[in-house]
Amino acid sequence: MQRASVTRSCQPLDVADLIHMHVEPVLQKPVLVLAFAGWNDAGDSATGALGYFDATLHTASLAEVDPDPFFDFTVRRPEVIRRDDGSRRVLWPTTSFRFGSLDARREIVTGVGVEPHLHWRGFTDTLLELVQVLGVESIVLLGAYQADVVYSQPVPITGFASDESVLRRLDVEPSEYQGPTGIVGVLGSRFEGEGLPVVSLWAGLPHYIGVSPNPRGTLALVQKLSAYLDVQVEEEPLRKRAAEFEEQISKLVASDPELSEYVRQLKRRDFAR
Repeated sequence: MQRASVTRSCQPLDVADLIHMHVEPVLQKPVLVLAFAGWNDAGDSATGALGYFDATLHTASLAEVDPDPFFDFTVRRPEVIRRDDGSRRVLWPTTSFRFGSLDARREIVTGVGVEPHLHWRGFTDTLLELVQVLGVESIVLLGAYQADVVYSQPVPITGFASDESVLRRLDVEPSEYQGPTGIVGVLGSRFEGEGLPVVSLWAGLPHYIGVSPNPRGTLALVQKLSAYLDVQVEEEPLRKRAAEFEEQISKLVASDPELSEYVRQLKRRDFAR
């Protein structure tokens, strides 16, 4: 959410060799939406929101970033899966891109990945190269953070935009955050520095409910992203999951006197404001 100064790596990676294109479509007015698992993704809300968009819009595989320069595989290990035919496949932590249509005149590119461990400036160079290759016209970054919020109240969305009128249109509170940042903050600063229109949307989730995924956070981001893109997606399945989740959390809170008291204090604080 921050705009810290970001410079290029002194020894840049050969970014042309780090992007593996599955197809090379000609896109119309594409918007790029990014979300990263890890520090930027409380309750899996940001990656969940983008995954929901992928499923709803029936996006197709586009490209992926070579993970080798960016990950310590002893920290984030690859996974082995067994195929139906009995063979095995290794899944590497990477950033994968998909594309689809928003309407007859616009297309969307989604990028979902794991926050890299290494070479962040090289990683931003790589994604900027993809942005230029695809002719991306604007960028949306999704994130979620832990906060002192009441679990049953509407999920607060904060953020920043290179055009602040966008936040007013979306009824999003401008972020006042300063401090440590993740790859989402670094990418936002870099893209904005390159003159690209950038919007960053963050969902605030209760820090005392350590449950993932959190469909309430996902729903809040889906709704704001839909409003920004001026596109309608079917929300009912997600609304149902969010309602069921809230009911489960209400039972959890009610069964814990200490947690119940903490939530009551949060409600009194919000009422006093």
